[in-house]
Amino acid sequence: MGVTFPGLEWERVSPAEAGFDAAKLEGARRWLDDRVGEGRYRVVIVRGGRVAVEWNRGIQGDAQLWLASAAKSVFSSILGILIEEGKIPSADAKVVDYYPEAMDVPEGEGPKEGRYVFEKDRAITFRQLISNTSGYMKPGEEPGKVFHYQTYGMNILTHAMAKMHGLYDIRDPEGSPGFKELVEEKLRMPIDATWGYYLANFDLHPGARIHVFGYYDGIACTALDMARLGWLWRTGGRWNDSQLIPAAWLEEATSVAPDIRANCPPEQRQYGYGFWTNEYGLIWPTLPRDAYAASGAGQQHIWVCPSLDMVVVQSPGLYKEQHDNDTGLLRSVVDALT
Repeated sequence: MGVTFPGLEWERVSPAEAGFDAAKLEGARRWLDDRVGEGRYRVVIVRGGRVAVEWNRGIQGDAQLWLASAAKSVFSSILGILIEEGKIPSADAKVVDYYPEAMDVPEGEGPKEGRYVFEKDRAITFRQLISNTSGYMKPGEEPGKVFHYQTYGMNILTHAMAKMHGLYDIRDPEGSPGFKELVEEKLRMPIDATWGYYLANFDLHPGARIHVFGYYDGIACTALDMARLGWLWRTGGRWNDSQLIPAAWLEEATSVAPDIRANCPPEQRQYGYGFWTNEYGLIWPTLPRDAYAASGAGQQHIWVCPSLDMVVVQSPGLYKEQHDNDTGLLRSVVDALT
């Protein structure tokens, strides 16, 4: 099958036309039904740029669900674009040069006791934020030395990228156009997606400076729009004749981040720049090493496997079981390839 791209609607093919054994795929669906019980799921499988499977149970296909942390892969995509455009000289540029407000969180005004900005945070780079190795507001965590999955560092990242375009002002975080304007221009509109946006904060004490480190830039998607993102990543950032995301950036972003490789325990070699990566076979031991994923709370998951020319979306799904034992839906889908 040749590579193609959807227009306003996806082209659809039968599982057999996409290279699957239909009976084995139906077996995967029965397994999912049994595991979900009275719950709900949505699954979309794309091969060659065409939808081969769309299963919706207990939830409408056009419902937009919060991507939660799966949006971090979108943040990474925008960062790669801005570096390519010269807005940021490199991933190793210091964030404080673009968003000095990040340092304005004194003791007692962070998210909780002991969490506030330290002098070490002045050295944080864009690369460290997107790879969750920044140590932002984390006592004893020097930038680049510790992998610590967190939301506040990602907020600093998106606010910095928005501010350099005049889109974020800490004096009016809810009234500012915000990071979503960059996502609209550089990703959503070019790939004809229909997703929406939201801002989210944790329930913090009244003195927390959430206008500095809060306001997570969320995206709310249908499963088919998640598949558009997955297919954009699968094609190395190309959509039709346009290179939207630099291919070299995506290749780097979906590999283990340098700071994690150099400074963290071997078992943490699972994360790149906003993407979970199977480079070392630690997430899906029996699945291809070139596979990677965007993952978020609420069972939001976009699995991309270039070598199999495939994207599998679960929204919601059971991807955590897949991670634990490598015998879940993803294994079944791969086994169904003829």
